[in-house]
Amino acid sequence: MESVFHISGCVIENQVKFATCTMLDAALIWWNGHLRTLGHDAAYAMTWKTLKKKMTNKYCPRALICTKFVSDEKEKVDKYIGGLLDNIYENVISARSKTLDEAIELANDLMDQKLRTYAKRQTESKRKFNNNNQA
Repeated sequence: MESVFHISGCVIENQVKFATCTMLDAALIWWNGHLRTLGHDAAYAMTWKTLKKKMTNKYCPRALICTKFVSDEKEKVDKYIGGLLDNIYENVISARSKTLDEAIELANDLMDQKLRTYAKRQTESKRKFNNNNQA
């Protein structure tokens, strides 16, 4: 997501708004609940770093639990990768990350890439649908 912020020229103050407007399905439902709980102003006042941490806690809790119980770095990496979604698991395991940080960064990058691809496809589908309806 950070690369999208950079490419689009998104200023720091708008990063949370930008990121949350791209959410879909369960993530969007989670965010809307968060908005109702905190209130609009407080929710959008948080930083991207804070939102990213909240999303990691919500959607990647296994990665956080593993570090508490596993001391060896290779075991940490293996445990983390074992908890990943199937659609990125193979890519992360084939990279043979040496540290947990490397594995997490790669997994996050792959998920960002998947989300961007999905959003692009959605936009293209909407354009095709709108063009077909206008004809």
